[in-house]
Amino acid sequence: MAFPHLQQPSFLLASLKADAINKPFAQRCQDLVKVIEDFPAKELHAIFPWLVESIFGSLDGVLIGWNLRSLQGRVSPVEYSIAMEFLDPGGPMMKLVYKLQAEDYKFDFPVSYLPGPVKASIQEHVVPDSPLYHNKVQFPPTGGLGLNLALNPFEFALSLITQKPLPGALHVRTSDCAYFILVDRYLSWFLPTEGSVLPPLSSSPGGPSPSPAPRTPAMPFASYGLHHTSLLKRHISHQTSVNADPASHEIWRSETLLQVFVEMWLHHYSLEMYQKMQSPHAKESFTPTEEHVLVVRLLIKHLHAFSNSLKPEQVSPSAHSHATSPLEEFKRAAVPRFVQQKLYLFLQHCFGHWPLDASFRAVLEMWLSYLQPWRYAPEKQPQGSDGQARCVSERWAPFVQENLLLYTKLFVGFLSRALRTDLVSPKNALMVFRVAKVFAQPNLAEMIQKAKPRLASCFPGEQLFLEPELVIAHRQHRLFSAPTLTGSFLSSWPPAVTDTSFKVKSHVYSLEGQDCKYTPMFGPEVRTLVLRLAQLITQAKQTAKSISDQCGESTASRPFLSWLGFCLSDTNSSYPANDLDDMGQDSIRKTDEYLEKALEYLCQMFRLSEAQLAQLTLAMGTTQDENGKKQLPDCIVGEDGLILTPLGRYQIINGLRKFDIEYQGDSELQPIRSYEIASLVRLLFRLSSTINHRFAGQMRALCSRADFLGSFCRYHLMEPGLTDKHLLSPVGQGRVASRARGPRLSLRFLGSYRTLLSLLLAFFVASLLRIGPLPFALLLVLGYFLYAAAMTLLTEQGKLHQL
Repeated sequence: MAFPHLQQPSFLLASLKADAINKPFAQRCQDLVKVIEDFPAKELHAIFPWLVESIFGSLDGVLIGWNLRSLQGRVSPVEYSIAMEFLDPGGPMMKLVYKLQAEDYKFDFPVSYLPGPVKASIQEHVVPDSPLYHNKVQFPPTGGLGLNLALNPFEFALSLITQKPLPGALHVRTSDCAYFILVDRYLSWFLPTEGSVLPPLSSSPGGPSPSPAPRTPAMPFASYGLHHTSLLKRHISHQTSVNADPASHEIWRSETLLQVFVEMWLHHYSLEMYQKMQSPHAKESFTPTEEHVLVVRLLIKHLHAFSNSLKPEQVSPSAHSHATSPLEEFKRAAVPRFVQQKLYLFLQHCFGHWPLDASFRAVLEMWLSYLQPWRYAPEKQPQGSDGQARCVSERWAPFVQENLLLYTKLFVGFLSRALRTDLVSPKNALMVFRVAKVFAQPNLAEMIQKAKPRLASCFPGEQLFLEPELVIAHRQHRLFSAPTLTGSFLSSWPPAVTDTSFKVKSHVYSLEGQDCKYTPMFGPEVRTLVLRLAQLITQAKQTAKSISDQCGESTASRPFLSWLGFCLSDTNSSYPANDLDDMGQDSIRKTDEYLEKALEYLCQMFRLSEAQLAQLTLAMGTTQDENGKKQLPDCIVGEDGLILTPLGRYQIINGLRKFDIEYQGDSELQPIRSYEIASLVRLLFRLSSTINHRFAGQMRALCSRADFLGSFCRYHLMEPGLTDKHLLSPVGQGRVASRARGPRLSLRFLGSYRTLLSLLLAFFVASLLRIGPLPFALLLVLGYFLYAAAMTLLTEQGKLHQL
C-alpha cells in the first residue's frame, strides 16, 4: 500500500478506515508499519487517536479494537504474533508515539472516563495531587460537552491501554491472554531490574532519538483530599518549564507509565470516599473484576522487583547524595509515593465488599504479593534445613513498619471474612492456609511485634505507633510542607525520616486520617477473633471427617438394586450439598491438610498452646457421641426447649452442623422431591389408594398368615416407618407410640426419574440382546421375585434373632 506524501491527513485517515473493513489483519498491520515509517508526524497526528481506539477499543465501549483480552497465542497464533510484534515496547506503535512526542502534540482525553474521585475533584475545580493532571485540564468553550485532559501521545496511549474491559468480555487465563502479556512486557521494559530504561527508537535509520516534550513540574505528594487549592491558582503557579536536570529524562517514561497505571487501576477510592463507604447503606461507585485484580497484582510484582533491584549500598541512607541517579531515586520512591495509599484503599474496599466465594482468591494473592517484597528480591535465601520457610531478613523491617496497616488492619479484615465462610470447602480452607503461612514466616511476627515491658503481646511496628506524641508537633511541617517546585517529582519527595516512630505514625495517619482508631494486630481484640477462627477450623475438620465417614457408610450400605430404582432415595441426609460431594475423598483430604497447617501456623503466630486448643475443642463440642454421629448445633436449653446461640446459627447457615430431623409422617404424603415427576406421583398415589381401599381386607388376611406367603406379603405391604420413630425433639430419646395401620401398597417409586430411566435402559439392553418386551418383562419379574424371596428369608431370620 503506497501513499503519496502529499496526501491530506483526512484522506489518509479515510483510507485506513476503509482498509480496516476490507483488508485482512496481517495486511492492515503491514500497511500501518509502512505509514508510520513514511509519513511525517504532522500527518500521523490526525490518525493517532483513531489508531489507538481501533487497537485498544474506544472509551464508550462501541469499538472493541483488536480484543486483546481474548486473543490467545494457542488459539490464533498468527494474529497473536503480529499484534504482539506491532505493540511491543520497541515496535512500530511505540515508534509512532515517540515520533509524535518529539513534536509536542496533545490529545484530548475526556475527564468523564477518569476514575470517580479524580473526575469529581476536577469537576469541582480541584486538581488531584498527581503530576499526571497538572496543567492539562482543558476547559470547554461556551456550549462545550465537558472537561478534557490534554495528554501527550505517551500518556494518551497508556490511558487507553488501562481502560477496564467490557462487561461481556471473555475471561481467559492470564498466561495465554495477549493483554496481560503485553502489560507484562511494558512493565519489564519501563521498570527494568537490570541496567537502565532503553532509549526511544530513532525517528529514522541512523538518526538521533527524538527528545521528549518538556516536562511539567510535579506537585508534592499528600494524601488525597489534603491541601486543596483552586484550579486557577495551580494554573498560575505551575507553568510548564524545561526540566533543569537533564538526567531526569532517563526516567520520564517510567514515571509516566507508573502514574497512568496507578491512577487508572487503583485511584477509584479516595480517603473521604473510603470513610463514607464504611456505612452499610453506602452505594458502591466502582466494582472491580477479577481480571482487574489480576492485572494490579502483575503491577505489584513488577514494582517489587524494580524497587529491589537497588544495590545494597544504594539502599542505605548514606547513599542519598547528589550523585545518585534519577532511576535509583525513582526505585526508592515508586512504591511508597505512587502505590501505597491507593492500594490500601483499593484492598480495603475489596475486603469489605467482595462476594464471599472462591473468587476472592485473586484479591488475596494480590495482597500477599504486596506483603512479601522479599519474594521478588534478586538474592534468594535458601530454605531451612528441615524444609521450613526461609527467615525474613531484618533488611525488610523498614518496609513492614512503613506498611503497618496493610499487614495488621487487612489481616483483621481477612479474619472477619474467614469467620463468615464455609471452611469445609477446600477453596476457602486453602485461602486461610495461604494467609496463615505467609504471616507465620520466621521473623515476620517479630518485625510487627514489640515486646513492651508491660504488654508482651505488642509488636515493634505497633509499639512505634503507640508511643506517646513527643516530637510530632515540631516535625509535622517536614512531611506536609510543599517543597521547592522543580521539574521532577523526585524533588518533592521528602527526605528520609530517621525517627522510625514518626515514620510509622505518619504512615497510619496518611492512610486512615488523624482521627483513626488503631487496633493492634496482637492485642486482645484480634486475639479473640483468632481464637474464634481456631474454633471454626477445629469444627470444620470434624465436619469434613464426618462427611467422609457418612459417604463411606452410604456407599457400603446401598441396596443391591438401588441403582435400578427399586428403593427410595435417602431424603434425610444429615449434611447439605457441598463441593466436597463433587470432588471426592481427595478434596476432603486436602481440606484437612490445609486446615491442619493453618491451625499450626496460627498457633505459632499467636502462641496458642495445646491446652488452649483442647479447651477450644471442648467449648465447641466437637467430641463425638457414643454412636460416632455429629453433634447438635451449639444451643442452650430454655423454658420452651432448645435455643440456638449465635455460634449455632452460624453452624447451621454454613452447613457445619444440623439437627437430625427426619420426616416422620406418612411416606405417601411427603413433599414431592426434585427427582420425581409430580404429575406421575399424584397419579400413582390415587391408584395405590384405590387398591389399598378396595383390597384392604385381603391384604390384612395375607399379612396375618404365619407361612412364607405371609412373610412375603408383610415384606412388601407393611409400612415399617410408622412403627418405630424417634421423637422430633432432639432433647428427648423417647419413641412415638406405634399406630395401628393396616398393610398398604406403595407405587411411588415408579414416579422417580431414576427408576424410569433404569427401566428404559434395561429394555434397551434387552433389545440389543434380541429379547422381546414380553419375555424381558417376565425375566424382570422373576428376578425381582427371587430377590424379594431372599430378602424375606433374611428379614424373618433377623426378627427371630432379635427375639
